[in-house]
Amino acid sequence: MPAFTASSPGKAILFGEHAVVYGQPAIAVPIRQVQARAILTPSPRSQPGAIRIQAPAIGLDADLQSLPADHPLAMCIRLVLTHLNLRDAPACKVRITSTIPLAAGLGSGAAVSVALIRVFSAYLGKPFPPKLVSELAYQVEKLYHGTPSGIDNSVVTYARPVYFVRGQPIEMLQSPAPFTLVIGDTGIASPTAEAVADVRLAWQSDPEHYETLFNEIGALVREARFALEKGQIERCGALMDLNHTLLRKMGISSQELDRLVECARQAGALGAKLSGGGRGGNMIALATSESADHIRARLAAAGASRTIVSRVEEQK
Repeated sequence: MPAFTASSPGKAILFGEHAVVYGQPAIAVPIRQVQARAILTPSPRSQPGAIRIQAPAIGLDADLQSLPADHPLAMCIRLVLTHLNLRDAPACKVRITSTIPLAAGLGSGAAVSVALIRVFSAYLGKPFPPKLVSELAYQVEKLYHGTPSGIDNSVVTYARPVYFVRGQPIEMLQSPAPFTLVIGDTGIASPTAEAVADVRLAWQSDPEHYETLFNEIGALVREARFALEKGQIERCGALMDLNHTLLRKMGISSQELDRLVECARQAGALGAKLSGGGRGGNMIALATSESADHIRARLAAAGASRTIVSRVEEQK
């Protein structure tokens, strides 16, 4: 039997991280320059239920049955089996690779989950539709992030720019004007779950202050949607700057992020902000096609451990 393959892109949040957990909107886009990939090879000579999972990046090479119920990769497979009312699956080996940095705000966990759910459901002859893939990946996201909003699994599954409000149907975004993002990695791992938990504690101790910040972020996200849909890219840059200021007030930026954000602005970015959980991970800069390479070089010179240039275009 031939091998089955599925892949999923990374993602970047343009606007609204953290506030999205509290009912405010957020906008995110796929980052196709990085991706997670799952390759499933049938093992017809092995007993049913003998499923081997290999993920070299995290040093994993184990049988499904040996992994605990709350292991994210095992959970992906078990969710597929449960949905199909299957106890076991034909024997196989699944190998997972990813070029998405871990704990960097680019959706590594969601991308791996989506790729694994897709490849396994296809192997069983029942390829899941995007809505179901996203719903199952969200269940796994809870292991990674505690109280996730659901935006990561949504944008990674559909691989389209999305306007997201927790608990509401996802909306795809179209911009008549393509735009370019330059991503700079601080090189500092920052698990999203920790940042989300810290913001929740801060909100509980000072709800009035944080509700004000969440509301201000929500208002600028709605304005950013209008600007994107009208092709007003420069306005989006100014709103990114404002979003970063509000995230700093929320306490989830860092010296390293602030330094790269300021570097990008001085290099000619239309706007720049942290992206994702904060405290480390990545920042993003909105660039023109002409300025992107210069901004990328300046970020690298300023200490970015990795840079990515990604162009976001209208989907036909």
